Amino acid sequence: MKKVAANSDIQLDEAVRSFVFKVGQESNLSIVKDDDITYRSFLSDKLLIVHSIRRGIPYQLYEMISERLPFRQEDWAEFLGISPRTMLRNKAKQDYVFESIPSEKILELAEVTSLGKEVFDNEEQFYLWLSTPNFALGNLKPLELLKDSYGKEMVVSELHKIDLGIFI
Repeated sequence: MKKVAANSDIQLDEAVRSFVFKVGQESNLSIVKDDDITYRSFLSDKLLIVHSIRRGIPYQLYEMISERLPFRQEDWAEFLGISPRTMLRNKAKQDYVFESIPSEKILELAEVTSLGKEVFDNEEQFYLWLSTPNFALGNLKPLELLKDSYGKEMVVSELHKIDLGIFI
């Protein structure tokens, strides 16, 4: 786990608004008003997420999102199924856009992290929970389960149980 950078919420919200505007233009979406969009509201709009995944997440937006999440570059490379060297090459490319599968994974991890911070009310406690073996998850660390969609669903389910006070 890495230390999370204090990336400005305003900067991220602006980057998300800009991205959503482009997605809206390309997809002819009139579902949402661009000026109403924040990072948080973006993550909760499933239809907008679908269109965003299909368009692909730009590397610059990925970087802003990844700075807010506790994962190291090596973790990201593994989550996205992209070698660390390829990640560096993509970073160097002007206007690189991730394909749909890595884009979906980026947004899934952003959603899980957003939910976890909400459930724990404290980033540090959530990050500690992510890296601690969990009996309810087969004594695996939740972080280990985030590598595939079924594992991610198990982590999300466990977060919902914690939020409801179910500790079995």
